[in-house]
This record gives sequence, C-alpha cells and structure tokens, in this order.
Amino acid sequence: MSKLDQLRKRIDALDRQMVELLDRRAKLAKQIGEYKKRRGLDYYNPARQKMILGRVLNRGAGEFPRTGLKAVFTEIMSHCLALEKAVRVAYWGPPATFTHIAAVTEFGSAAEYEPRDTINDLFQAVERDDVEYAVVPVENSTGGIVHTTLDMFLDFDLRVCSEILLAITHNLLARCPLKQVRRVYSNPQPFAQCAAWLNRHLPNADRVETATTVQGVQKAAREKYSAAIASALAARMYKLKIVASGIEDTHWNSTRFWVIGTKVCQPTGNDKTSLMFSVKDRPGALFNLLKPFAGEGINLTKIESRPTRRKAWEYVFFVDLQGHVNDAPVQAALKRIEPHCVFVRILGSYPCEVRPRSEDEYR
Repeated sequence: MSKLDQLRKRIDALDRQMVELLDRRAKLAKQIGEYKKRRGLDYYNPARQKMILGRVLNRGAGEFPRTGLKAVFTEIMSHCLALEKAVRVAYWGPPATFTHIAAVTEFGSAAEYEPRDTINDLFQAVERDDVEYAVVPVENSTGGIVHTTLDMFLDFDLRVCSEILLAITHNLLARCPLKQVRRVYSNPQPFAQCAAWLNRHLPNADRVETATTVQGVQKAAREKYSAAIASALAARMYKLKIVASGIEDTHWNSTRFWVIGTKVCQPTGNDKTSLMFSVKDRPGALFNLLKPFAGEGINLTKIESRPTRRKAWEYVFFVDLQGHVNDAPVQAALKRIEPHCVFVRILGSYPCEVRPRSEDEYR
C-alpha cells in the first residue's frame, strides 16, 4: 500500500467516526426537542449557539481553518435544530442580498427562509407570527446607521435576539466589460461604501438607486451597458460576470445586522444591550442621563438620535451598551436614569458576535 493510500485510509476512518458522532448528536437533539416541546421552551437559543461557536473556535488547534470550523458547526447546529423544529426566518429580499447572506450565516441552510420587500414588512412578519425571526440591517462601518431599522422600534414592540457582523465585499456585476458600463444600479448603502472607487473608475456612469442590491442586479441582467454593485452570490444566481471585485473603499467594511423576535435572551457573560429612551426637555438632561452609566462602569458603544415623528424637534435616543439587562450594574444604571426620561424601553439584551462573518463561509 502506498503512502497516499495509507493516508486516505486514515481519513476514511475519521470520516466514519464523524458520521457516527453526528448521528449521536442528532439523536440527542431530538431528545432536546421533545423536552423543549413539553415545557414550552424556545427551540432557537442564540445565547447557546454563540457559546458553542466561541468554545469550538477556542478549542481548534489551528490546522482546520477557523472560518471553515465556524461554518461547519453552524450547519451542524442548523440541521440538528431542524430535527427539533425548523425555524422560520424572514430577510430583506430577494435572495442573494447581503441580508439573506447574513441570515444564512446565523441560521444555516436548514432554516426556512422567506424574503420580504421592505424592512417594515420584516417587522410586520414577526409581529403577526408569520415567521419567528427576521434579520434586519442596523449599521455599516462605512455608511453608518440604517435609520429605517431604528425607526421601526417606535412602532413595533419587538426584541433584538442576536447580532450578526458580516464582512462586506462589494463587486461590480455586468454582462459587458468595465469600460462599456454607462449605468450602475445599487442600494444607497453600497454606493456610499464604494464612492471613491466609482469616482476613479466610472466617473461618468449614472448611479441609479434601488431598494435592494439584488433589484439592481435584476435590472443590470436585462439592460445593455448596465452594471450593479452586489455580492458574489448574486453574480452566480443571476448569471452575471464579476467585472471588478473588492470595490469597497475600506477593506474592513462590515455591516451589523440584528435578529429580531419576541423572546428575551439569557445572559452569556459576553452580552450587549440596546435601549431606546426620550429625555425630558431641560438643560443638562442628556448629560444627567449618561452619567449613571459611567458611574456604574458601563461602556456605551453607540448613541444615536432620531426624530420621534410625533412632534417637531422631539427626539428619541438609541444606545448600545456592554452588559446584559439582568446584570446588577445595568439594572442600577437603568433605575438611576428613569427620573430623567419620558420613557425607557429595552430593545433587547443579546450575545455579542463571536467575530465578523464572511460571505466565503457559504459560497
């Protein structure tokens, strides 16, 4: 037997062991599903999922790529969860948008996915129980906050259950060569994230905004001399050529998404809390509101203001902080800010993302 045959024989043996272990894991997953059903527990547990992924990545010796390790275990958990109960997830469609890709990196290929036309439709789908969860974009490291998503929390009483950080690679898709492109389609966010590249390479091309990146791809697929900024998955799905790849202006370009639902997540020890509040209109109100967080040693990672849409020059503030709403320091700070607020609402406490994900995990 040659050396190659010997190595392959050892791999075959390992494959058999892995299949046996997966069968054992699936059997346990079914038992867990029955237990949850009897006690009315949630099938999808983002806190548990993030803890497993973090533990797996820390245990890896480094021989198997970390990106692949995370993708493999996300799929294992996805299919085991489907044995308990298939999770219904809505995303901002059509298929192959970055929101769709983010959803698959969180829930895996075994979930049941449903596209929706607008962010408002996503919130309505969860509120009406058409789906159990929806994935919505929140902010981009280059383009900033997605205001439409934040505004939805003024009208819908839903919870943030998890966050997804997706590394975004933009590509220019077309049927014609780059030098023949006269029109470029995309969502406003990709245009903002690729502005410098477009100014250098396509200064005279018209830029036409679409509701989603894939709607732009669909137009580019039908029109001569047109292109679209979108994902590599969209290029494959709509049979367009990638005439330029990695056209984003910053290589650390990433988008943060929220998984919204109706349930409250349990603490993991590495959590984030998002809240919304309106301050009383008096001097020093915002300062007095932020001071208790500093006093409790709580790190505020983001603060954003939005008009209430109910009264001119009246604003609500959105804050992200490190910690869980059940943590004693967070509870103490929230109690101290109540006298300075018209209202305070917890949007959710949820596990922090293990690390930014990549579209490469699901190509």
